[in-house]
Amino acid sequence: MKKNRRPSFQLLLVLALLAVSLQGCIQMAVVGVGAAVVSAVDRRTTGAQIDDEGIELRATNRVSERFSDKVHVNITSYNRSVLVTGEVPNENIKMEIEKIVTSTPNVRVINELQVAGLASLTSRASDATITGTVKARFLDAGKFNPLLVKVVTEASVVYLMGMVTESEAAAAVEIARKTSGVRKVVKVFESCKPTDAVCAPPKPKAEEQKK
Repeated sequence: MKKNRRPSFQLLLVLALLAVSLQGCIQMAVVGVGAAVVSAVDRRTTGAQIDDEGIELRATNRVSERFSDKVHVNITSYNRSVLVTGEVPNENIKMEIEKIVTSTPNVRVINELQVAGLASLTSRASDATITGTVKARFLDAGKFNPLLVKVVTEASVVYLMGMVTESEAAAAVEIARKTSGVRKVVKVFESCKPTDAVCAPPKPKAEEQKK
């Protein structure tokens, strides 16, 4: 009888990146594996992860109910820092959307909405490709855990979110900046130090076994 082999962390990491990068093109089983791995390595608390998902869902629904297809808005929350990107027809709507998002208590809103015509499907597909490419290059570079950085692309501008050290932030920015098609990189990071418990590098297995 053959023994079942547990999937390697590297395989799970790849599946997680696929789950995060691709929408509507993967099996639910892969999404489940990816979500579990992302949650396990996330530097946010489980409660913060749940809060962020709730913030994104509520704000997105409220904006959609209010403006329908008159706007193109993406809302991404990390540790209650909420990045709002996309296009709106005028400044008044831009401010109204910000008020909708800030109706959730204790959030910090980064309003990057542009007063412009709605992005074409071709432009949105290009942004999705850039996001996937940046994430893949993070993985290839091996300079930090790519699951620690959220990548959002809007009109070829790449926004980077996450709780990272100074060296991790610098590496992520440098890799994203040199990715084909990227027009600009915007940091929306939350900083921590390697000496902080939440950002301390993982201990070698040998050291863990001694305990």
